[in-house]
Amino acid sequence: MILHAGLIACWSHGSWRGALIEGPSGAGKSDLALRCIDAGFRLVADDRTLIWRSEDRIYGRAPETLFGLIEARGLGVLPEPALAFCEVVLVAVCGPAERAPDPQAVERAGGQLPLMAVSPLEPSAPAKLRRAIEHLGARPKRAYQARRSASLWPSTSGDPR
Repeated sequence: MILHAGLIACWSHGSWRGALIEGPSGAGKSDLALRCIDAGFRLVADDRTLIWRSEDRIYGRAPETLFGLIEARGLGVLPEPALAFCEVVLVAVCGPAERAPDPQAVERAGGQLPLMAVSPLEPSAPAKLRRAIEHLGARPKRAYQARRSASLWPSTSGDPR
């Protein structure tokens, strides 16, 4: 399935994990992707993203004709080093973001992904995306096991339950 969306990734939990950036034309998807790249993310796809599901995970990549390219409004289409593909763990929709939204999910390629709104032109948008990938996109079982193994659970009885 090809989506009108960009895909950027950051190294998190031992692998490249990505966020689809969705929104209407002119919403700031590529601008946000450029700022994320400057903040240490990697480009996977700009403007069009091919996604697929394998077992219980969703992956994405650029169509061959767009691989390694990103649009910079006012400059044109530019080459950019890109990852071949990554796991998609989050959908970020460009638009007004609530202060403390309720958790939401959206279906993509037959699977559920956490959904967040992001104001793409806010200076903090790349930092918010990184945190969302690390937290919203974390698989609950892994996060729970990591906390238990690190003995971060406060407990007076020695039993974290």
